[in-house]
Amino acid sequence: MTLKPGARLRSQVCDTEIIVVSPPAGDVDLTCGGAPVVPIGSDIENYSVTAGLDEGNQLGKRYTAEDAPGLEVLVTKAGAGTLAIGTVPLVLKDAKPLPASD
Repeated sequence: MTLKPGARLRSQVCDTEIIVVSPPAGDVDLTCGGAPVVPIGSDIENYSVTAGLDEGNQLGKRYTAEDAPGLEVLVTKAGAGTLAIGTVPLVLKDAKPLPASD
């Protein structure tokens, strides 16, 4: 799937909804709970969460992928599925430390 900035996607296995903040350079197999994510408003198939990809995600947090440089997504609705590229889970993006104000 080719992702574009601002694309709103949802999981087919849980309540998770995300927005693409920054897409990777090429096509990517973005999944949630082991099933491909789809654009919001699309028909969904009722998949079940794949074992090992059921850790969930956190509302308002950004996730990135080591396998797809440049990818960053924002969770707008949390769910039980783990966001992943194929079966490799995305990692929670760390907050940048603020500079000291001396």
